[in-house]
Amino acid sequence: MIDLDAATARRWQAAGTPAVVVEVLEARGSVPREAGTRMLVGLHEVVGTIGGGHLELQAIAQARDALHSAPLDPSTAPWTRSVALGSSLGQCCGGALTLQFTPLSMASPEAWASGPCRFHLQLHGAGHVGRAIVRLLADLPCTVAWVDEREGEFPAGPLPAHIERRCTDTPEAEVASAPPGSFFLVLTHRHDLDLRITEVILQRNDFGFFGLIGSRTKAMRFRHRLEARGLSPAVIDRMTCPIGLPGLTGKAPEVIAVSVVAQLLLASSPPAVHSSAGTTDGVANSRPTTARA
Repeated sequence: MIDLDAATARRWQAAGTPAVVVEVLEARGSVPREAGTRMLVGLHEVVGTIGGGHLELQAIAQARDALHSAPLDPSTAPWTRSVALGSSLGQCCGGALTLQFTPLSMASPEAWASGPCRFHLQLHGAGHVGRAIVRLLADLPCTVAWVDEREGEFPAGPLPAHIERRCTDTPEAEVASAPPGSFFLVLTHRHDLDLRITEVILQRNDFGFFGLIGSRTKAMRFRHRLEARGLSPAVIDRMTCPIGLPGLTGKAPEVIAVSVVAQLLLASSPPAVHSSAGTTDGVANSRPTTARA
């Protein structure tokens, strides 16, 4: 995944645009964003966020004061500011952090690490729901292999660097290329193709999450067919169908996409997050009623 702030920083550097990099250098207790979070502050534009609220407004003002007061050249040293969110800003987070302000001219965006990848997803299906899901994943820290037989179903133009388009006559063969622990979503245009891909995924049984679009009736029919092909009930139980978070209703592709992407984020979160969300073993046992085919 490309660090969008880093890409913008490199463009601004090349153009000689005056700017300040504001970075969360240290974070203690409850704070809006973690250490390593950055934003770029120019005279008329801000890219990224360190958490919003009064903290961010003050940081932007301080950066712009420096830009207005004197030109920031490569000899200008970075400076820091320690902030207690409760006492100094009236924010109820209660934590404390240290911000570092660095003139963009002396920053090294090429060394900035992207945020940790939440998951690798192999997404089968470039129809309405698949395209809506990809639009949401465009700005999330993940990698995606997007698979479909139909070249014309993929959107025109380039995709984000962390999303790879794969047009193939044998989509089920792509399953073997995914690394262990990968997430899979299957939402193709044909139930027979869904079944072929599902069988190959379940035979691997080393995935982190597998979701199949469909109703409970479809899930039951697939279960019977998979059992007849020799897959054990315990393995088939790892299939999530229908997909999406329980209680979030709606059949519009955009609504389904929001529900499914939220489910992927929950599945890639620590177990404690699952527990606090009212589940016992992650989201694999969720049975919502929204994403059906």
